[in-house]
Amino acid sequence: MDFANVSAALGTLSAYDASSSVSSGSLAYAVSTAVLDQSLEMNEALGASMVQMMEHSVNPAVGGNIDLYV
Repeated sequence: MDFANVSAALGTLSAYDASSSVSSGSLAYAVSTAVLDQSLEMNEALGASMVQMMEHSVNPAVGGNIDLYV
């Protein structure tokens, strides 16, 4: 997600809000809240997949025995 483009879009929405009959900032607030919601959902999904990946990587048999030759 490109946050620089999101910031520019929010600036455009703020300018639109100022020129329209919509209360100032309400549209920009709604859009920024929606973007935050999407990013939180994406981070939650990435965290869940990271946990699943770590669970699959556990192999208790590895490193349990040491072979020594003298």
